[in-house]
Amino acid sequence: MTEGAATMRLFHRDTPAKSALIDRRSFLIGAGAAFATGLSPRGAEAFERAEGLFGASCLKRDGSFGCAIFTDRGEIVSTVSLPDRGHDVAFDPTSGRAVVFARRPRTFAVVFDPTSGETVKTLTSPEGRHYFGHGFFSPDGRLLYATEHDYDAAKGLVAVYDVAAGYRRIGEFDAHGMDTHEALLMPDGETIVIANGGIETHPDYGRQMLNIPTMEPSIVFIDRRTGDLIDKQLLPQHLHKLSLHHMAIDAKKRVWFGGQYQGAASDSPPLVGFAEAGRPLTLNEFRPADLASLSNYIGSVAVSRDGERIAVSSPVGGTVMILDAATGRKLQRLRLTDGCGLAPDDDGFLATSGRGAMLRLEEDDRPTTSDLEWDNHILAL
Repeated sequence: MTEGAATMRLFHRDTPAKSALIDRRSFLIGAGAAFATGLSPRGAEAFERAEGLFGASCLKRDGSFGCAIFTDRGEIVSTVSLPDRGHDVAFDPTSGRAVVFARRPRTFAVVFDPTSGETVKTLTSPEGRHYFGHGFFSPDGRLLYATEHDYDAAKGLVAVYDVAAGYRRIGEFDAHGMDTHEALLMPDGETIVIANGGIETHPDYGRQMLNIPTMEPSIVFIDRRTGDLIDKQLLPQHLHKLSLHHMAIDAKKRVWFGGQYQGAASDSPPLVGFAEAGRPLTLNEFRPADLASLSNYIGSVAVSRDGERIAVSSPVGGTVMILDAATGRKLQRLRLTDGCGLAPDDDGFLATSGRGAMLRLEEDDRPTTSDLEWDNHILAL
């Protein structure tokens, strides 16, 4: 067990590796056949034309909140209503169920059938806790993991839910930090990686940040069965105001992360890097103009299906950037006003915005528009 010191490595050139990520057509050929049987006629027609399916929280035209399942063409397959604003989505191909998590500091998570939009169950975090908006299923679909906040103790957690027992909460793991935002399952199926933003908040104070001078963001690796700490990586002390929230895993099993800087707007900290258990964090270097376009804020991080490109978005800067995972070099920079949601889409990426736009980054010249205002994240089913 090691804890990362306040050091960094310069980005090094590496040779890309083949990815084991499943092509989206595998879903359409396999589980997709069963999926299609539960769709409405309109949804089935959209599904038939689709190359891939995605899920995202949204704001509807009537001002209510929901989560939509949609195609790469922007056609809506189904929607589920939410009691308040949602954040990210998890999907279990074994059961065909999806879960949308509330945006902090809210306390609900809705399990739903993505074919019909029918709510299966609504989960509520325990007293004194709230969700941080992210979660995932175990490889066999038996367990659901969700990031939670014990706000009186200012402590982050990964909660464990038993799916077969009606999503009963059966335990929790220490996240070894606060502001525990996104958690992902590593490709080994046994290790959870966690992005701890390091910011103390409390529902009594809304989303006010209570500890900026003493923030301690980190990337943490734990055992998904025992919760044992495997490694904790810290940013250098001079970057302690760089809150780490979102991640994606590349073909070499490196965990790319994006930061949201809570210091002076005139500062220009590095915002993107990657983590490997047992090694210091690596921070990526950008040209000044590229870094400035991100406005000190990364909203989402995604990896291409071959694991060889990374996409990062800044809704604050209205920028989406694609990087070469082997070198960290910028491949493309695009403008997308309020653009945040990112997901792999065939050979490229799909992006969405809070103004209803949807754009296939390396294919479309113009975005598709929707009546729905998309929230921060997209899940590729």
